[in-house]
Amino acid sequence: MFIEPQIGQSDGKSNDRAGWIEVICGSMFSGKTEELIRRLNRAKIAGQKLEIFKPSIDTRYAEEEVVSHNANAVRSTPVEVAGEIPLLAAHCEVVGIDEAQFFDKGLLDVCVDLANSGKRVIIAGLDMDFAGKPFGPMPELMAVAEYVTKVHAICMSCGAVAHFSHRLSEEDQKVLLGEKDSYEPLCRTCYQRKK
Repeated sequence: MFIEPQIGQSDGKSNDRAGWIEVICGSMFSGKTEELIRRLNRAKIAGQKLEIFKPSIDTRYAEEEVVSHNANAVRSTPVEVAGEIPLLAAHCEVVGIDEAQFFDKGLLDVCVDLANSGKRVIIAGLDMDFAGKPFGPMPELMAVAEYVTKVHAICMSCGAVAHFSHRLSEEDQKVLLGEKDSYEPLCRTCYQRKK
């Protein structure tokens, strides 16, 4: 169970606010964005200044909102590259980033710098692509994060815990935006049978 740290915790060495990185990862339909929105809403209720970012290529539900598969939404700022985030987040205490797997490798340094400057950075993204391989900057982000939460979907074939995103089409490009018509969550056994 994830227990949210509080903004303002110190490292004990200075009076500066300590920042940190949280990563929420898993397969498609596992509730990553839902959990990101939940954490951001709690920060908002607490009166913390926050900003949410997403890659500009993700326009599945809305251009300027982060939207979960359950249709929960929060306003966001679409950006082309990770390097745009620091300037736009300068006034924030909490920075949310959705669909992190679609960002460039520069996202790692951006997130570390934000945390080092005292910000809470909450990242959500797919940890594996449709081929079951680590996806984009997610492995490195998970390695440097203070907190990693792996959420799971339910296998559409057998009902077991799923953590693979099985692509339903034959297309083989790494990035293919889609929903239930394009992907299904599968457990390891069912994924191996279908690939």
